[in-house]
Amino acid sequence: MKRCLTFILFLLPLLAQGQLAIVTGAETLLSGQGGYWRQIQGKTVGVVSNQTSVVGPQGTHLVDTLLRRGVAIKTIFCPEHGFRGQAEAGAAVGSGKDARTGIPIVSLYGKNKKPLPEQLRGLDLVVFDLQDVGCRFYTYISTLAYVMEACAESRIPVMVLDRPNPNGGYVDGPVLEPRHRSFVGLHPVPIVYGMTIGEYARMIDGERWLGMQVVDGQWRKDTALRCPLVVVPLQGYTHQSRYRLPVAPSPNLQTPQAIMLYPSVCLFEGTQISVGRGTDTPFEVIGSPQYAGEGTFHFTPHPIKGVSENPPFKGQLCCGLDLRHEPATQALNLKYLLDMYGGTPHETFFLKSGFFEKLAGTSALRRQLQGGVSEADIRASWQPRLEQFKRIRQKYLIYE
Repeated sequence: MKRCLTFILFLLPLLAQGQLAIVTGAETLLSGQGGYWRQIQGKTVGVVSNQTSVVGPQGTHLVDTLLRRGVAIKTIFCPEHGFRGQAEAGAAVGSGKDARTGIPIVSLYGKNKKPLPEQLRGLDLVVFDLQDVGCRFYTYISTLAYVMEACAESRIPVMVLDRPNPNGGYVDGPVLEPRHRSFVGLHPVPIVYGMTIGEYARMIDGERWLGMQVVDGQWRKDTALRCPLVVVPLQGYTHQSRYRLPVAPSPNLQTPQAIMLYPSVCLFEGTQISVGRGTDTPFEVIGSPQYAGEGTFHFTPHPIKGVSENPPFKGQLCCGLDLRHEPATQALNLKYLLDMYGGTPHETFFLKSGFFEKLAGTSALRRQLQGGVSEADIRASWQPRLEQFKRIRQKYLIYE
């Protein structure tokens, strides 16, 4: 009865604001609902978190809240962008101590993407609470996989506190091919997979993807490796729920519009096209000094401390497309890619690093663009493997 009263008191401020409340896994844990709190009491805990790990209407950080509740947190593990979320994409994230709590911080970005056995020693439980955006190349799901793999090897349970997926209403894009496996794509999933991070954790474990390697160009599973996994579910959520993230998940995803566009626009990070880093609207504008298409929109990237300190085409006038008012979609938008490729010198469009293939997850998309394949035919080429993935996905869904 006491737990029910606590939960009701937690919901009242949200209801008073006129919101149909989506209750996150972190908030479910703290409310005492479902008996999850008993699984953390008295344990020595490691927490995988960043600035998005907030709870309640006041947005209090999960780490601070757990400490106030008497939970013994030994280590904080942080992903790309750091614990406080202040590092730009790809920047080194160092370990150290959290200035606010004094708890040691272990970076899981850089050389140490997977927790080492000595970094897990003494832990009874690892709590994972990161806000994903539902896109294969957004690296928080790769961090999730490596944490689960390390914990499986050390026989430490993982508790994933689920959060809504702002791009959770559709599944689209090419499925990752083994040869393009990297930290921006670890598993055979499409660009947009339509699952919460808790559902994705269930799929990683259930499909035996922990410890999976690429051998002779093929996926090879470690069928014996399993993670003791608990997913603390959302309440009031379906895959069609509209959800505005209370905290930006990374420095260059600042608005709901940028998050909605991200699956379509991030492919340009493998090309000579700017995605607006160094402007006030990253991932909402695209362009380059070489673009000669029909667009009349212009922008000039400049360094922004902590967000984009050395953006592509710094100080150069870029011509391109303004996507700030594009309507929400339930599909990848290939028109941006076709338009920018058509209006840019083809020989300099793709980066020589092969990063475009890593983001796309396939070599076919580059060849299709170069060969003038239509949007309809490109999409048709994805369908067989997309349908196969959807059958796998269905087994692990928690929400309608």
